[in-house]
Amino acid sequence: MSGNKQEEDPRINGIKTKIRVVPDFPKKGIMFQDITTVLLDPKAFKDTIDLFVERYRDKNISVVAGIEARGFLFGPPIALAIGAKFVPLRKPKKLPGETIFEEYELEYGNDRLEMHVGAVEAGDRALVVDDLIATGGTLCAAINLLERVGAEVVECARVIELPELKGRQRLKGKPLCMLVEYR
Repeated sequence: MSGNKQEEDPRINGIKTKIRVVPDFPKKGIMFQDITTVLLDPKAFKDTIDLFVERYRDKNISVVAGIEARGFLFGPPIALAIGAKFVPLRKPKKLPGETIFEEYELEYGNDRLEMHVGAVEAGDRALVVDDLIATGGTLCAAINLLERVGAEVVECARVIELPELKGRQRLKGKPLCMLVEYR
């Protein structure tokens, strides 16, 4: 698992071989990293969850925040295994009840993440989970949202990093753990 350049676990290669690269999706020139093929392989999916659980089990994480939508696939099993609550960070107008939000810029406009008021409290130790980090805009919005309510973001966990898009540099020193790096 990278992040701290730990010695590579043999399970990571098995996960990497299950990630499908789809050229020109969702638009021409994009090499889409499809993790749905990891979900189709029970061993690769379990190994992915297990690697994150092993890393976070003893870090006193109280909340796992999953970014819509693929963070919802990895976040809940990690949260259950480490004894933390799971909080979904959603696109606008998807959550019932009172929410708070963080807006962020995309290369083609603006978007925002929303979270239920009271789902995360001051002093919570948070792990932010998603499938991939590219430019880092969504992840920065998630960090800002959690920190605004007083949570400490302990680390950000991703299955895939696209380092050429320099998303890690936008995290202002927040630790990032990823399993697979694509150049």
